[in-house]
Amino acid sequence: MTSEATCASIYSLSSGLRRGISEIFPDQPDSEQPEENLEQRLLSSSRPLRIKLGIDPTGSEIHLGHSIPMRKLRAFQDAGHVAVLIFGDFTARIGDPTGKSDVRKQLTDEEVAENVKTYLNQVRPILDFETPGRLEIRYNSEWLSQLDLSKILDLLSTMTTQQMLAKEGFAERYEKNSPIYLHEFLYPLMQGYDSVAVEADVEIGGTDQKFNIAVGRDLQRHFGLSPQFGLLVPILLGTDGVQKMSKSLGNYVGLLEPPLTMYSKLEKTPDPLLPQYFELLTDFNLAELPPNPRDRQKLLALTVVSQYHGEAAARQAQQDAEVLVKGQAGQADAVPEFSLKAIQFPVKLFYLVSASGLCKSSSDARRQIQGGAIRLEGEKVDQVDLTFETPETLDGKILQMGKNKFVRLLA
Repeated sequence: MTSEATCASIYSLSSGLRRGISEIFPDQPDSEQPEENLEQRLLSSSRPLRIKLGIDPTGSEIHLGHSIPMRKLRAFQDAGHVAVLIFGDFTARIGDPTGKSDVRKQLTDEEVAENVKTYLNQVRPILDFETPGRLEIRYNSEWLSQLDLSKILDLLSTMTTQQMLAKEGFAERYEKNSPIYLHEFLYPLMQGYDSVAVEADVEIGGTDQKFNIAVGRDLQRHFGLSPQFGLLVPILLGTDGVQKMSKSLGNYVGLLEPPLTMYSKLEKTPDPLLPQYFELLTDFNLAELPPNPRDRQKLLALTVVSQYHGEAAARQAQQDAEVLVKGQAGQADAVPEFSLKAIQFPVKLFYLVSASGLCKSSSDARRQIQGGAIRLEGEKVDQVDLTFETPETLDGKILQMGKNKFVRLLA
C-alpha cells in the first residue's frame, strides 16, 4: 500500500472507524512523550497497518456482542490493512481474570482446539478470508510456549504488584480476601506480549480490555517497538436491555443459532436498544431508520439475520415469525424440520401430528385436534380426519400444537 492509498483509506473510512467507537487511545499526542495519533499513523505509513484482535477460545459459541470487534476488524481489512486474528490457545488455559470475582477454570488442550474450530466457522461471515494478505490467523502458543524463565522474568519486571492490583477484578478480590493466584498476574503480560510478537499497530478490544491493551503498548516500548493504538468498542447490552449480552444470562443472540431463532429474538429488541444495535451490528444509515419502532425491530432482525444466513433465509425467517405470532407461538426459539419422505400419502392429519412428534400417540393427536390446539400455517384445523393427498401440498408449512411445539414439514 502506498502513502496515497493509505491517505485515501483514512478519509474514506473515517466515519466507519469512528462509528460505535468508545475510545481510541492515545487520541492525541502526549506532550511529555510525543507520539502521533492514529490518523497520523494511517496517513504517514507506507505499508498496511497490522490490526490485532485477540480471542481466548474459552467457549464454543460466539454471540452478537463478540461480533462488534470482529466487524471493526473487517472495516480495517476493507481499507487495505492486515487483520491479525490471534487465538489465545495458550492464554485460554489461564482465562482472562478481567471483571471476574474468582479464578477462571483452566481448559485442556483438547477443549481449546475444539473451541477454535467452532469459532473459525462462526466468524467466516464477518471477516474477509479470501483476499490474499488481508488476514493472518495466529495462535499465541507459537511464542508463549517458547518463553524461557529469563524472558518471563523480563516480562514480570515491567509491572508492579500495585499496578496489577489496580486491574478490574483483582482489587475487588483482594478486598474480599478472595484467592488471586500468581499465574493470573501473567495473563495481561502474555496478552501484551502477543502485540510484541505480531508487531501490532492497532489492537481492538472491548472497553473492559483497556488495561490489557495498555500493557501491550508498554511492552512494545520495552522491546523497542512503536507502541500500538488501542481501539475500544462498547460492551453490547443483551436483549433484556439491562445486563451485558451473555449466554449464561440467557439474553444473547448466538451466531450459530437458526435464522428463525435469531429473527425471533431480534424483532423483540426493546425500543431503547434499537439505536445501539443498528449502530454496532449493522452498516445501516442511522438517518434512514423507519420512524415506527415496530418497523425498526423488523428491519434490524432482517438485516442481522441476512448477514449471517443470507437474505433468502432471513426473509423465510420473517415469514415464519409472522406465522408463529399469528398462531400465538411467538416465544418459540426455532422450528425443527420434519421430513415427509417416510410418510405414506394420502395421510390424515391426526397421523401426521403424531408421526411428527408433536404428540405421543394418534389418540392424543385426535384429542388435541378436537380441542383446537392444532394449527397449520397459523390457521386452526379441527377436522380429525382431514386428509392430505400429496407431500407437495405441505412442503415448507409449519404444523403447530399449542404455543411452543411446532415443526416445519419438508417434502
